Amino acid sequence: MSNGDIFVGELIGTAILILLGAGVVAGVLLTSSKARDAGWVVITFGWGFGVLAGAYTAAPLSGGHLNPAVTLGLAIEGTTDWGDVPVYVLGQLAGAFLGAVLCWLVYLGQFNANRDEANRIETLGVFATRPAIYHPVQNLITEIIATIALVLPLLAFGLTEGLGLSGTGILVVALLVVGIGMSLGGPTGYAINPARDLAPRAAHAVLPIPDKGTSEWKYAWIPVAGPLIGGALAAGIFEVAF
Repeated sequence: MSNGDIFVGELIGTAILILLGAGVVAGVLLTSSKARDAGWVVITFGWGFGVLAGAYTAAPLSGGHLNPAVTLGLAIEGTTDWGDVPVYVLGQLAGAFLGAVLCWLVYLGQFNANRDEANRIETLGVFATRPAIYHPVQNLITEIIATIALVLPLLAFGLTEGLGLSGTGILVVALLVVGIGMSLGGPTGYAINPARDLAPRAAHAVLPIPDKGTSEWKYAWIPVAGPLIGGALAAGIFEVAF
């Protein structure tokens, strides 16, 4: 596959991922949304469906990584060429920013209704992760473990004959993301993807959202470093164990 295919595939796929993922959070959290207060289970399935749609769309062009931690793990494992890694990551970051902007446009009326004093919320949670308890060491460990729980099974799925060729592998990964959200998402909101957090956080910082609150840049390194460490560790475990 060419660099152009990789970039376009990752841009489109990650944009779809963030549009649907941030979109479900916006639907659950924002004032005047018909889905308001639908709950955590709805959010986890929304993100899982985002992975499903984004990865299936990107797969013919780029393989559908949608996540720098996955790209890093595949590069360490040997499936992805190291020379392609920057192209993957640039596409993922650009796509995540685009998806965040599209989500803002879809929910523009709801974001504007956030001016209402009685219902006003800080909107960062629509775009990026926020820990339930701010404790940098615990938060980092949580993101590392949750990303290992994503990348290690993903690598192992590749050993099952026919799973990738049938396309079922993407469905299984999407269900895995739902499971991670339900089981491990409570402490930090389960970024498990540096692009998913960093680029939408930047979009939150620059978009003209009324009363949006802080973008919490002091926390932003954790959902970047944790998933990258977790992706690398998962690849190392895979190489040793399999």
